[in-house]
Amino acid sequence: MKAKKNPELDLRKNSLLYFFVGMTVVLFVTLMALEWKSYDKIIDYDIGQLDPNLLPDEEAPITIQKMELPKPKIITPPKIEIADDDEKIIETVIESNEPNPDTEIAEVDDIEVLKDDIVDEIPFILIENAPVFPGCENEPTEKEKKACFQEMMLKHIKRNFNYPEVAQEMGLQGRVTVVFTVQKDGSIGDVKLRGPHESLEKEAGRIISKLPKMTPGKQRGTAVKVPYAIPITFKLN
Repeated sequence: MKAKKNPELDLRKNSLLYFFVGMTVVLFVTLMALEWKSYDKIIDYDIGQLDPNLLPDEEAPITIQKMELPKPKIITPPKIEIADDDEKIIETVIESNEPNPDTEIAEVDDIEVLKDDIVDEIPFILIENAPVFPGCENEPTEKEKKACFQEMMLKHIKRNFNYPEVAQEMGLQGRVTVVFTVQKDGSIGDVKLRGPHESLEKEAGRIISKLPKMTPGKQRGTAVKVPYAIPITFKLN
């Protein structure tokens, strides 16, 4: 039986050869595309402007300038005026500080010795020997005598306290600050009152006026005035 196709016309006979030939052409075209280079267009007049040899030689013009010297400064001498003589000034005579050997030496008994400067009034908290309230004489230490003084003051206020009727009717209440001074003879003086109403201040003054005479406070053994402050509170039940 005869074949239907001519074997010489069969394209698959040389297919491998055609494949290698095609690959070679493709690689060559790719290589040429990668190696292709292009350059910018060169303009002649641009190059000429950049070439310094093509520029014309020009010389800078020579100019002559005159330098003016600074004008000298004329310094005028100060004008001296002769003033009239002032009044005659009596000069102070500086005396010598050296002792005069002719001065007589005073006797020791004739020289007055100044006493220690003791302040006339010292606060209760700073006094060396505080005023002694009657009944506190037997306290052994100064600290206990001060504590006894304050305790006896509170007892005296409670014992003599009387709420003013006028203040009760008006509904007045508050605190009255009382400051008094134990004098050098132990009496009470210089009473100062400050409160919310005159009626309350008056009652606080009455209570302080009933304080007994005390032993005066002393500083370095000398009697001094001792101010003392205490508040008296008025409160309605």
